[in-house]
Amino acid sequence: MQCEICGAEGSLTAVAVQPRSETVSLCETCANGLKGDAVPEGHWQALTTAMWSENDAVKVVSWRLLNRFRDEAWAADALDMLYLEPEVEEWAKAAGPEVIHRDSVGAVLSSGDTVVLIKDLPVKGGGFTAKRGTAVRGISLVPDNAGHIEGRVEGQRIVILTEFVKKR
Repeated sequence: MQCEICGAEGSLTAVAVQPRSETVSLCETCANGLKGDAVPEGHWQALTTAMWSENDAVKVVSWRLLNRFRDEAWAADALDMLYLEPEVEEWAKAAGPEVIHRDSVGAVLSSGDTVVLIKDLPVKGGGFTAKRGTAVRGISLVPDNAGHIEGRVEGQRIVILTEFVKKR
C-alpha cells in the first residue's frame, strides 16, 4: 500500500481523522508531520495531488494541512482550487486547523509542560518583569494562536509569546 498523502511505499499507520472515526493510511513522515514534527523540505507539496482523492478523510487532512501552510503561495493556490462538499467541509472545520505550539528552538509544546523564559519580559498590567531563567510550570496552550501560551509567573496568570520560552 501507499501513503494516502505522499504516495510513499512501506510501513503505514492508520490515523483517525477527528471528530469522525474514519482513518487515513500514512507513512511515518506524514504521520509525524501531522503531529507537528519537521518533514523534509517540499514534502507537503504532495498535498496538491492528495487533495483530489476520492476518500473524504484524505480530503479533510489535505484541507487542514493546506490551511496550516496557507501563508505559502503553493498552499494558498491549492486551497483556492480545492472544493469540498458542504458536509465534508464541516468535518474539516470541526477540529479546526491544527495549531501547533513551538518554543524558541522549535520543540513542540504540550499543555502541562514546563518552560523557561529566555529573556526578561516586562509584564503589561502586572507591574513587574519576569526574569530570564524563570521556570513556568503547567503551561496552557492558547487554542487559536500558536504563538501564545499561558502560565503563572509570580502568582499571576499571564500570556507569554512562545518565541521567548524554551521547553525544559
